[in-house]
Formats: sequence, structure tokens, C-alpha cells
Amino acid sequence: MQKKRPLTLYILIAMLLGIAVGYACHTVFPDKKLTADISAHISLVTDIFLRLIKMIIALLVFSTLTVGIANLSDGKAAGRIGAKAFAWFIVASLVSLALGMLLSNLMQLGTNLGLPLPAIDASTGLKTSAFTLKDFITHVVPKSPIEAMANNEILQVLVFSIFFGSALGALGESGKRLLDVVDELAQVMLRITGAIMGMAPLAVFAAMASVVTTNGLGILATFAKFMGGFYLGLFCLWALLIGAGFVVLGPRVLRLVGLIREPFLLAFSTASSEAAYPKLLIALDKFGVQRRISSFVLPMGYSFNLDGSMMYCTFAVLFIAQAYGIDLSLGTQITMLLLLMLTSKGMAGVPRASLVVIAATLTQFHIPEAGLLLLMGVDQFLDMGRSATNAVGNAIATAVVAKWEGALGAEDQADEHSYIRAA
Repeated sequence: MQKKRPLTLYILIAMLLGIAVGYACHTVFPDKKLTADISAHISLVTDIFLRLIKMIIALLVFSTLTVGIANLSDGKAAGRIGAKAFAWFIVASLVSLALGMLLSNLMQLGTNLGLPLPAIDASTGLKTSAFTLKDFITHVVPKSPIEAMANNEILQVLVFSIFFGSALGALGESGKRLLDVVDELAQVMLRITGAIMGMAPLAVFAAMASVVTTNGLGILATFAKFMGGFYLGLFCLWALLIGAGFVVLGPRVLRLVGLIREPFLLAFSTASSEAAYPKLLIALDKFGVQRRISSFVLPMGYSFNLDGSMMYCTFAVLFIAQAYGIDLSLGTQITMLLLLMLTSKGMAGVPRASLVVIAATLTQFHIPEAGLLLLMGVDQFLDMGRSATNAVGNAIATAVVAKWEGALGAEDQADEHSYIRAA
């Protein structure tokens, strides 16, 4: 913990300094084109950091998951763990969507907005297409593992890793040499992760400075009601997730919350849950989760357990409907909730995927897609909250599944390579 505390402090300081520098740039340079150029140059550091994360994440998922699967005693164990994880994901997703629907109806954030509404035929510039189950299922299966890794298709990497790890485990002793090689690859990826995380405060500073330089702080005041309502919803969701974790893990869940504060801040400040993945993996190790569980459940969560993003979808759709004075019946809202439950499962790793899913949903229910233009100015600030929430939800889900599987050890017995001995 002694190493984590300084870095967490540096990230907080970097966030505050980034806001201050961004505000100064936005104030001193009122020309929008100039501030956009300044913002683009400042964000270079964040872009490099996120590219470095993307550089390692596919190999990190592949190596850790392969070793974890190979060390499982049999294929039934993988199926059992996957079923337990999916059960949690489905319940958490429904709770996130339902909570967002309930709070949106109670707070009526889109009514009496006091802002000019975009023309109904205005274009958002988002490419949307009808969701089909066939497209989703075929997308899950990779045409090539190399292509999946090159495109950072984590769900496809996960599928290939399950096949590869299962086959490697079935080889027994004859596959041990290759298993050791993959295991060493995992250690190399973790070592590279440590080096990359050293520049996290700089990336956080650049991310905050870039956003505030472009938008200023005034836009926060304009959308204070909606943003305040959304973050209130996130606080409620965090409380529910931690409460559910408390039921399974007991008071120890508070220790987990303390361990994930650094990846939480990283996801929040960079608006990228991917940036938090390596640190979440290590935090779960320190919490006592065996790597055979975390390397399996965590990547699945990144594809199927996006609690913050799902809550945002219901908030945004109902906000836009309320802004345009469109009354949606309870039955229609429940139908919308179930549709979002399905369509949101393909959003992992897709840039601005939440907006694309929302746009497709708006079209489906004849709500003006142009309403998204109201939110695009503050989407980065909202993305920060939902990315951090995704990280929290996946950390708790992984710890809970580990507890159910009897794979949650004492913290003082945990180490970063616990999956090596797990069987």
C-alpha cells in the first residue's frame, strides 16, 4: 500500500492542476479554434498513455486468462465460473438500468430545460445500425486471434483464450513447457504495466486540462441539473454494488474499495475503463482473488458488465424524451430497458459506444436523435463517471465470484502470481 498511496495522491494533484491549467487556457484564449488546437496538443500525452494501455491489454488478457484456464481442474469448472459471473452481470445490468429509469422519472431532468432544442432533423454524425443477434454472435467469434488482438477486441481475445487455455490444460505435462512460456509472458506484461503506470499522473493532468480548455467550466453550470442527477444516480449505484458485495464478502468489501481507489481515479480522470484494467488485476491479487478467477471474470466483465454505461443509457434516453415533451408509458420504458440490456453488450471497446447505443435506441422509439447534441458537450465529463463505475462494478463482481468459488484467500497470503499455484 505504501506504493499506491503516493501515486493516488499524485493523480489527485494532477487532476486539480489539469483543471486549473485548462481553465486558464480557456479564459486567456477565447477563440474556439485556438483552444481546440491547444487542447489537441495537450491531449497528446493522454493519447500516448491510452495507446500504451491498448498496446498491452490484449496480450495481458490472453496470457493471464490462458494460464488461468489451463490451471482449472476441468472444463466444467470454467463453465461453472462463467455461469456464476453471467448471473451476477445480468442482475447488475438490470439493476443499473432500472435505477436509471426510476431516478430519471423522479427527477424529470429534461423538463423545463431552458435551452434551445436542436432541430429534429439535425444530424449527430453518429453511425448507427439496427441491432441483430446474428451480428452480435458472429462478432464474438474471432476470424483470427491476431486480428482480434490487433483491434483490441477483448471479447474475441477472451473466446480464443478460453479455447487455447482449455487445449493447453488438456495436454497435461506435455503442455507444461508452453504453459510456462505463456506464464512468463504474463509476468512481462505486468512488468510493462508497472512502467506505463508511472506516467499516469501526467496522462491525468493532460486529460483534464484538454477537456477544460475546450469546454471551459461554464458548460458544467449549464448542464448542472442533468450532471448532478446523473452523478447522484452513480452514487446510488455504487452504494448498491458495495451493499451487494457486503452481503457476500462481509465487511471485507470495504478493504476492496480501498484497494481499487487508484484504478478508480485512473478510469475517472482518463474516461477510460481500459486504463484501469491492469491495476484492477493487481488490486484483486492483493485482495486475495486467485488469478484463475480474476483473469477469467474481469475480461468478461469488460464486455458484459458495464454498469455505469448502462445507467447512462437510460438517463440519456429519458432526458431527451423529456426535453422534447415525449411521454413514454411504463410499458414502453420497460421495453426500452430490455432493448438496452441487449444492445449494450456489444459496446465494449467501441469509441463513444454509449452514444451510438443511445442513438439507435432513440430511433427505435421515435425520439429525435438530434437530442444527443444536447449532451455531446458534456459527454466527456459524464464518461468519466461511467468509466469509473464500470471499474467498480467489475472489481466487486470478480471478488464475489471468487468467494462463491472458494478462491478468495486471505490478503496476507495473496501475491501477484497466485494463479500459478491455483488448480
